[in-house]
Amino acid sequence: MFPRVRAIAIDCNDLEAQAGFWGALLGMKVTERSDDWYELEPLSEGGPRLCLQGVPEGKAVKNRLHLDLDVPETAGARTRELGATLVNRADSGTYEVWQDPEGNEFCLVLPAAG
Repeated sequence: MFPRVRAIAIDCNDLEAQAGFWGALLGMKVTERSDDWYELEPLSEGGPRLCLQGVPEGKAVKNRLHLDLDVPETAGARTRELGATLVNRADSGTYEVWQDPEGNEFCLVLPAAG
């Protein structure tokens, strides 16, 4: 038997603000809260949960793990409205690298040009 991924956790300083950002971006609600841990709904049916872990230190370097999110072409404007910052756009136009309000990187994977 192999391990199953239960959760993907993002370290953050402001749990409430980050829960608001990620919940709004992904259309998910917080299902559990404690002083230093928030859990959002599963990323997919039977899939892992996205969790936010409160930590005292700020982000210092590039993430070693990030989320790639399949999105419609227009997702960038909404992502910016929620407080994210565009970092880089691939020359191929297939993905964009963004940072959430605390600087954690994630990618928006755009639909293939048809």
